Amino acid sequence: MKRLLILATTILAVDVAIAASTAFFNVNVIPMTEERVIPGQTVIVEDGVIALIGDVDDVPLPENAVIVDGTDRYLMPGLAEMHAHVPDAASDDLDRVLTLFAANGVTTIRGMLGQPSHLALRQALLDGERFGPRLITSGPSLNGNSVAGPADAERKVNDQHVAGYDFLKIHPGLTAAEYKAIAVTANELGMPFAGHVPVAVGVEGVFEAGMATIDHLDGYMAALMPPEVDRSGGYGGFFDVLLADQVLESLIDDVVAATVAAGTWNVPTQSLIEQLVNDESVTDLSSRAENRYMPRATVQRWAQAKESQLGERGFSPEIGARAIEIRQKLILALHRAGAGLLLGSDAPQIFNVPGFSAHRELGFLVDAGLSPFEALQTGTTAPAEFLGLDTGAIVVGKEADLVLLDANPLQDIANSRRVHGVMLRGTWHGHGDLRRRLEPFESVDD
Repeated sequence: MKRLLILATTILAVDVAIAASTAFFNVNVIPMTEERVIPGQTVIVEDGVIALIGDVDDVPLPENAVIVDGTDRYLMPGLAEMHAHVPDAASDDLDRVLTLFAANGVTTIRGMLGQPSHLALRQALLDGERFGPRLITSGPSLNGNSVAGPADAERKVNDQHVAGYDFLKIHPGLTAAEYKAIAVTANELGMPFAGHVPVAVGVEGVFEAGMATIDHLDGYMAALMPPEVDRSGGYGGFFDVLLADQVLESLIDDVVAATVAAGTWNVPTQSLIEQLVNDESVTDLSSRAENRYMPRATVQRWAQAKESQLGERGFSPEIGARAIEIRQKLILALHRAGAGLLLGSDAPQIFNVPGFSAHRELGFLVDAGLSPFEALQTGTTAPAEFLGLDTGAIVVGKEADLVLLDANPLQDIANSRRVHGVMLRGTWHGHGDLRRRLEPFESVDD
């Protein structure tokens, strides 16, 4: 009865709340500190921080608080997309990308191809002056075209550190000497570096150098080749998928152990690779409902990329299936061994619509053998630990980056997509507000 009386005298549906206090009333809490659902809770957020969690019948609602009805809904920490691409701050596409992330419950993004405009954008997002997730940004890519020798590599690392970027992005083409100069300088400055594995270095080299994350499982397929094979030669195709029928599964345990020993985290971006090499047709991929939020020309480019992959010399459906199988085994072995895994889909890349693709990536992780809870950890508690953020769990004192779902994702990972509303750094955005923000980007033809 007490619960009904409170509901009758409070606001039950709110689209946007910019207030000192917000209360999620009668909600099922998924704290992510352990695999459980705590039913019938009230969660109070004050000044952007989780201030109180308790039984709905025991926690009084603050005066003038905005009340969000959580009945039959599930409150969990917001997700992190740990391999995102962010347009320039002056781009017409920026609002589209940021809105798609946030509306899908992605409250943190790690931008993997930074540029100077992202430094001010990072602060604007953090301050709530711009709608979207918090941004962790790399500097401009360090690669075989942008770096001209070890001395230039050292200078660029120092310049990006002074500029204030969060980390360095490694792209292909670097020589072993250039990569070493980057690693030594970055480690001296305490600046993380992450991304691709240069062919001249290999996974063993990046383990030794202390690279923070390997993205796309880059370099792992080459590391699984027979010892007598020159791992730096030959053509392996897109992230070495063409090598899949030659690798030795017996080497997986060794490379996984080396990963754990090095403390290197991985961002598999399994959705990027699977969608390119699996047997899902170009027509079906192009017809996905979420594609309506992307320019038609972009979806057409994605379709062309898929068609090119299917027609590549040396590629076959069997090779594609084998590459997926090896990658799934790597993901599961890394997880079971305790190597850090981080949620990332490389959005917006081939058929990875921002935000939507994070949920597809969760599904691919479950397909690889992780439980729904373990998959969700890669997008919540794991990124918080990796980035040093006070987010990722529903605990008193944590920052309030939250998502309210209409169904339980621990029962079915597909339920992570059923976003009812999102709290970004303490500001609530209900279903109606999210729909209004998405509408301008639907069915775009340019």
